[in-house]
Amino acid sequence: MKLEIVVLPVSDVDRAKNFYQSLGWREDADVTTGPDFRVVQLTPPGSACSVIFGTGVTAAAPGSADGPQLVVTDIEAARAELASGGAPVSEVFHDVGGIFHHAGDTGRVAGPDPDRTSYGSWLSFADPDGNTWFVQEVTTRQAGRVATPGPVAYDSAADLAEALRRAAAAHGRYEEQLGQADPNWPDWYAQYMADER
Repeated sequence: MKLEIVVLPVSDVDRAKNFYQSLGWREDADVTTGPDFRVVQLTPPGSACSVIFGTGVTAAAPGSADGPQLVVTDIEAARAELASGGAPVSEVFHDVGGIFHHAGDTGRVAGPDPDRTSYGSWLSFADPDGNTWFVQEVTTRQAGRVATPGPVAYDSAADLAEALRRAAAAHGRYEEQLGQADPNWPDWYAQYMADER
């Protein structure tokens, strides 16, 4: 079994769509079948799991999603990228009691895990409805966990070109946050494209 979709309850579909696209999430679908049913599907870069929101998709209260989690290899770079996309992102934190965070902001200690232990550093952000996301830094996977399922491949030169365009746009936002040109841009592009695929 693979987790493929997380449903987010939102009050304004277009506002949510614009927010997540500003973070670099890919639009997979935007389908309306009538005045009471619209489905928007977006996928975070590098994720095999997408989010769906829309009209008539869920009866849950808008903003009630608390805890969907994204995983990154560099928490500081992820924070800069999210902030450059307009997300109201927290400071990086670690938990007073271990590698997983407590509910809400209980037990938060400012700054990354002092030993930069894999799974130990976090940040959070919320979408315009208040759906709260957590981002966790994972640099070394636990045994049995695979970071990338296999070699990165593209179906055509056009697909590769589109991937390069998405990487260029994301890297531009990253360099703006850095305030300088990134001398390691090939490594950044390669990791971004591998994560996205």
